[in-house]
Amino acid sequence: MEHFNAFWKRRGLLLELVKRGIKLKYRKSYLGIVWSLLEPLLSTIVLTIVFGTLFGRGERDFPLYVLCGRLLYTFYASSTKSAARSIRTNASMIKKVYVPKYLYPLSSILFNYVITGISLLVLIPLCIYCRQYPNMHMLYAFVPFAVLFVLTYGSGMILATISVFFRDMEYLWDVILMVIMYTSAIMYMPDRLMKSGFAWILKYNPLFCVITNFRDAMMGKPMEWNYLFTAAVYGVALSVIGTYMFYKKQDDFILAI
Repeated sequence: MEHFNAFWKRRGLLLELVKRGIKLKYRKSYLGIVWSLLEPLLSTIVLTIVFGTLFGRGERDFPLYVLCGRLLYTFYASSTKSAARSIRTNASMIKKVYVPKYLYPLSSILFNYVITGISLLVLIPLCIYCRQYPNMHMLYAFVPFAVLFVLTYGSGMILATISVFFRDMEYLWDVILMVIMYTSAIMYMPDRLMKSGFAWILKYNPLFCVITNFRDAMMGKPMEWNYLFTAAVYGVALSVIGTYMFYKKQDDFILAI
């Protein structure tokens, strides 16, 4: 309760850090936050042409399939990378003023979460185009979206801690993210892989589990609750580990930044 009360007293500061992150992201941009709607839509068109037309995936709902994966993966990738460099980016402020250090990676994840939430609006016209009209299943999409935040928070706190002392972690994480992207079935249908001996690569990838459930909800299909449970376990475990690591090492940050 002591930690929670301290966090609650500084909620205003967290809000200001989130606002600052959004402003900095779209600084000197003419389109501003509108770009968060245009960019995923344009990239989905390109990916649909490449992986849909050229590779023979001509289903009408394939663009919706791609966009769901694209939005969630982009949030995870951008948030974890932003959290990884959050402490060093705010080094000058940390050295001058006492602010609970966990607010920096947390705000980095939150402002990306807000932007992704706005980006989800682009799913509305695409659902209409793909003839996926509003239904009760779509309400379940908020569940995997919430699990994704927990998973991202845990990963971000671990990266924020490691990156202070091992700066090459940022470059290594880019490589790991590439592996995660290709094992999350964002741009391809995983049917053939799921029937092979390599199905475990997808089933034990928490991001794939989250994306699969989000897609199922948006496309009116039943949820894969076992996948969602797997992702939730990963998320909670990473959050506990990340918070503990950050708490134990935060006093040493000032010596390394």
